Amino acid sequence: MSARIDLMPLQPGDRAPNVVLDAITQEGKIALDDFRGQKPVLIGLFRGLHCAFCRRHIAAQARLDPELREKGVGSLTVVNTPIERARLYFRYHPMPNLLAASDPERASHRAFGLPNLEFTETETVWPYKVSMAAAMEMRVEMPGELPGPMNPMAAGEILDKKDHYELTEADERMIATGHGQLVGQFLLDRQGIVRWSFTEVPEGGRYMFGAPNPQELMSAVSQVAQ
Repeated sequence: MSARIDLMPLQPGDRAPNVVLDAITQEGKIALDDFRGQKPVLIGLFRGLHCAFCRRHIAAQARLDPELREKGVGSLTVVNTPIERARLYFRYHPMPNLLAASDPERASHRAFGLPNLEFTETETVWPYKVSMAAAMEMRVEMPGELPGPMNPMAAGEILDKKDHYELTEADERMIATGHGQLVGQFLLDRQGIVRWSFTEVPEGGRYMFGAPNPQELMSAVSQVAQ
C-alpha cells in the first residue's frame, strides 16, 4: 500500500475533528465531542501496545492525570490495539484513572494528520516513506533503561524483554499494517481547538520515540485551563 502524502499534523489554531472510539477502561464509546464545551483535554494518539516506547508514553501521560484533573483538564489515551487485547493488557497493568480507547484502524491518527510511514528499500520521503537503512540509523536514547544509544529495533527488543511483553496474534496484525504509524499528543481547549502539540513528524524523525518536555506541556495546560 502506498503511503498517503497529504497528511500533516493539526497545528495550534486548528479545530480538532470529532472521533468516536470503543472505550477500553469503561463500557461504551468515547467521543471527542464529549469534551467539547465542557473542558480542555489532552489526547495521546499512540501506536499499539506492541510498541515498547508507546507503553512508556502511555504510562507517562497516565502519571500526569492528577495534575491535569486538578486544573480541570481531561486526558484520553488512544491505542492501535484491538479492544479485547487492550482490555487484557490494562487488566494486568492497571493505571489509576486512565481513560483509554481502542482504534486498531488508526482513524483518529489520520484525522489528526499523523502519517503511517511506509518502509522501503532505498527511498526516504519524510514523513511518508523511510528506507530501512535510514530507519536503522536512528538512535534511541533512554538512560536507565537502555545501555546506550541504539537502533529502534534493538531498543524495542530490550524493552520488550524487560517488560516481559510477548506479542500475540492481535499484536502481529497491528504491526503488519501500522508498524510505521507516527504518534503524537494534542492539547485541545474547551472548544476543541488545538493549543499545543508534540508529534514524531517534525525535522526528519528527530523526535521519533521521544516524549514532550513535561514542563512545556504543563505550561501549555496552565494557559488552556485559565
